[in-house]
Amino acid sequence: MSLIGGSLCGAMGVFVVLWRMSLVGMCISHAAFAGSLMGLWLGFPPWAGALTASLGAASLVGPLADRPGFSLDTAIGVIFSLVMSLAMLALGLLPGARTEGLNLIWGSLLTVTALELQLMGGIALLLFLFIFLFFKEIQAIIGQRQAAMASGIPVRGIRYACLMLMGLVVACSLKAIGGLLIFSLIVAPAAAALQLTYNLRRMFILSAALGAASSAAGLWLSFRFSLPTGAAIVLVATLILAISMIFSPKRKTAASF
Repeated sequence: MSLIGGSLCGAMGVFVVLWRMSLVGMCISHAAFAGSLMGLWLGFPPWAGALTASLGAASLVGPLADRPGFSLDTAIGVIFSLVMSLAMLALGLLPGARTEGLNLIWGSLLTVTALELQLMGGIALLLFLFIFLFFKEIQAIIGQRQAAMASGIPVRGIRYACLMLMGLVVACSLKAIGGLLIFSLIVAPAAAALQLTYNLRRMFILSAALGAASSAAGLWLSFRFSLPTGAAIVLVATLILAISMIFSPKRKTAASF
C-alpha cells in the first residue's frame, strides 16, 4: 500500500513541478480532504467523498483559469477558500470523539480497506499508462508549450487530463498519507528527482522510486517510534530532497558559471 501510494504521488509530482502547478495541487489535495470529511459526516465512505471533491475541484480549476479576466491564482483562491471552509464545517459537525476525522488529517495506513487498495492499484495503472501513451506529447508541452500548440498537440486536453489524474491520485492516497500532508509527498520526490537528472523519462522513474522509498521508510519509522504515518513519510521525503539538493550535479554546474 505504501509503495503504491508513494510511487503514485512521486510520478504525479513530475507534472506538478515541471508545469508549475503547485498551487493547483494544493487546492485539489485540500478539496479531497474536505470531501472525505463531508462524506464521513454524511455517512458515505471517506474515499468516495474525497474522489468526488477532488475531481470536482480539478474540473473547475482549468475552465475557470481559462476564462477571460479570471486568472489561475484567482480560481485557486476561490476554490481553496471554499473547500477549507467545508472541511472545518464538517470537522466541527462530526459527532463523538472525531477520531476517524482526525485520522484523515494525519493519515493512517492501518485503516485502509481492500477496496481502497484495489482502487489505488487501478489508478496507478491508469496514471502510468497515460504517461506511457502520451510521453512524447508531455515532453513537447514541457519543453515548449507554444510550439506544441502550433504543431497540433492537444495541450489543453492533456492538461485537463493531468488535472483529473491528480484528483484521482490525491483521493486514493488521502487516507494513508493524510489530507494536510499528501501534497508534500507529491512535490518533494519530484523536486528531488529534478535535482538529480535532466532526462524526463528518468525523472518519472526516479520520482516514483523516491516516493515509494519515502513511504516505506516513513512507515517503518511510524511503527518503530509510534509516529503519525503521514508526518513520518513526508519528513523522510523532505530529507531526501535536502540530500539531493546538496549532492545535485546541477549545483556543481551552476557553481562553475
